Amino acid sequence: MTKQIRTALYVRVSTTDRQDPAMQVRELTEYANARAFPIYQVYEDKGYSGSNGNRPMLKALMRDIHEGKVSHVLCWRLDRWFRSLKEVVVTLNDLTESGVTFISLKDGIDLSNSTGRLMANLLACFAQFELEVIRERVRSGLENARRHGRIGGRRPTIDAVRVAGLRAEGLSLSQIAKAVGATKAGVSKTLKRGLRKTK
Repeated sequence: MTKQIRTALYVRVSTTDRQDPAMQVRELTEYANARAFPIYQVYEDKGYSGSNGNRPMLKALMRDIHEGKVSHVLCWRLDRWFRSLKEVVVTLNDLTESGVTFISLKDGIDLSNSTGRLMANLLACFAQFELEVIRERVRSGLENARRHGRIGGRRPTIDAVRVAGLRAEGLSLSQIAKAVGATKAGVSKTLKRGLRKTK
């Protein structure tokens, strides 16, 4: 039995976009009509930035997908939906497992054909590369922090009482910093906090 085609169109514009959401809807509708994809519903998030993962119509779309109400999803461009490459890969896997065909009109991604699947695999490679770069940066940052006497990338807590005592003895900020294993700026901030508490 042939699976009934129910096509969802997802569009998004933020408050800073100059783009009219109607343009996205029009182009997606034209594409769907050309391929004889009956449109089930248009899911439009207006006034939401791409970094906002709490978009009501996107949530409604994913709920309908998981309930089997949608067979095809069309979006105008990947950045209308996704916040990162990692999210692209995770969501596309989710859609594939749900038996849903995903098409990004402007990016040339169509999971119903081999070229589109190749593009999706390339995105997965780039996402993995991006993740590895982030991990390397984190490791490098932690190693650098340890070389400078910090653990976990954060400076150790400065003993405010000892700092105040050394200052009272007439030591300079540089001398105190060396004595307590902190920076001159850190010592200065500690002393200023102490002064505010005594006022």
